[in-house]
Amino acid sequence: MIYLDNAATTRMSDKVANAMRKYMVEDYYNPSAIYENAYKCMKVVENSKEIIAGAINCSSDEIYITSGGTESDNWVLKGVANAYKDKGNHIIVSKIEHHAILNTCKYLEEMGYDVTYLNVDENGCVNLNELKSAIKKETILISIMYANNEVGTLQPIEQIGQIAKRYNILFHTDAVQAFGHIPIDVNRLNIDMLSASSHKFGGPKGVGFLYVKNGLKMKPLIHGGSQENGMRGGTTNVSGIVGMAEAIKDSMINMRARMAYEIRLRDYMINRILREIPFCKLNGDRFKRLPNNINIGFKNVEGHSIIALLSDEEICASTGSACSSGDNDASHVLKAMRIQKDFLQGAVRFTISHENTKGEIDIVVNKLKEIIYKLRENVI
Repeated sequence: MIYLDNAATTRMSDKVANAMRKYMVEDYYNPSAIYENAYKCMKVVENSKEIIAGAINCSSDEIYITSGGTESDNWVLKGVANAYKDKGNHIIVSKIEHHAILNTCKYLEEMGYDVTYLNVDENGCVNLNELKSAIKKETILISIMYANNEVGTLQPIEQIGQIAKRYNILFHTDAVQAFGHIPIDVNRLNIDMLSASSHKFGGPKGVGFLYVKNGLKMKPLIHGGSQENGMRGGTTNVSGIVGMAEAIKDSMINMRARMAYEIRLRDYMINRILREIPFCKLNGDRFKRLPNNINIGFKNVEGHSIIALLSDEEICASTGSACSSGDNDASHVLKAMRIQKDFLQGAVRFTISHENTKGEIDIVVNKLKEIIYKLRENVI
């Protein structure tokens, strides 16, 4: 099998799995208990938070454990909306956000909140002048994803952070696709809140974190016990947190070298496809994109058919977000980018990792050439 769907989820290493196993089988204690073994588990959680915090240059008491990106995104929007409703009711997001953001915004609109959805250009990038024009005195939050999960385009996060700071507006970024793959410094970038999900960078599913800058008002999303300083109830997922921290350590080691390798592999694959397969186009910015993302639109071909035929060859890819893979409607991201109708349904996303090889990419491109030819000639 050749796996090129790392934006959907990543493989967990043996090192991460073994680190987790200890806290599932041996030191399985609830860290909220008051005996010695439980206290040791709590110290492990605290140490893991230090590792998480170090990866984005913040303090460990600014890290809150969640079940993943969807919960973190929901918590930010609902938490800020409730905590700052006396200041205003206006939120700014982009049209290409993950559904965890967009559907939560729909919910908030039903609750009487005002949401502005920013347009993006043909590469999937927000316009900073449009962002500034959208700001009102009632604006309490700007939430723009760091990197798009479908086309990989990187947003001008540093400039957005500067704008938010200048207007005294909170700035959140959904960094689910970016964290662990590119360097992020929340202080340098003026990020107030950041969402991340463990399984996107080699950790376990069902655990993630939310960074909230000290001093901000936030309301809990999940009410319960005193876990996470009373901000997020529920039994602490020790093994998941340990696995996430171990995966973060791995992702931080030689990140620059890994990025460089993935970019070479990415560009090699993009160039071969564009050169050797007629009537196709790259979706997303050519250079301001994640190191591992390749999204190609194939004219007059159904993306789902391409994926099915690649699967028959034991090649894993996708048509876009795994969270909407059962939806046959065209991608909201590609619609917002105003992709031509002939290419809209034929988008395929390949997301590589440092474990892939040039030989694998050659196999995939050669199979892809055969599949596109057969689909266009209707010989399947």
